[in-house]
Amino acid sequence: MTTSRTSYAWWRFLLPFGLQLAIILIVPAQSAYTYNYGKPAVLQTLPVDPYDLLRGYSQTLSYDISQISNLQQFPGGNNLVAGERLYVILEANLATTKLPPTASKIIKVTKKLPQLATNQIALKGQVQQSGQVSYGLETYYIPESQRNKINQEISDLQPNSLDRRPFVVEIKVDRWGNSVPISLWVDKNKYSF
Repeated sequence: MTTSRTSYAWWRFLLPFGLQLAIILIVPAQSAYTYNYGKPAVLQTLPVDPYDLLRGYSQTLSYDISQISNLQQFPGGNNLVAGERLYVILEANLATTKLPPTASKIIKVTKKLPQLATNQIALKGQVQQSGQVSYGLETYYIPESQRNKINQEISDLQPNSLDRRPFVVEIKVDRWGNSVPISLWVDKNKYSF
């Protein structure tokens, strides 16, 4: 009788532990899959907020495709509702030789994951109450050693600057629309995530 109680006690411990471990590993596993097997794309970027007191030193980014008014210029971009999921179909940057890379071309916006051509990717986003679209790529944590240099370069790119230099983020997107950032380009300087 003690043997069955002992084995039951182990299962009471192992089953919840195994479930918790699986939940903890799923999130990084999805990101690792996207990083290794996703297709590359490049998003035109704008800085929004250079310092977030609650999260430590970071740069909040916004993209051309974060603005609903920009998405409305493309097929399927009308009638976007807060809380709704969407997919922005981009031309994948499969063979980029220009450095810094140029932003991926927007093809259309859809509400369902479509069949894609070989040179296309579908980036999944969510329409927010604020009228913006969030892709989960909006925060870049700045390494302590590079903080001042990156912030100075970004501030030099502000809209009042006459010299319009590239400010883009390279990403990878998997076949379900999930994305991970790969690198941040400020002019000709590349910073890896």
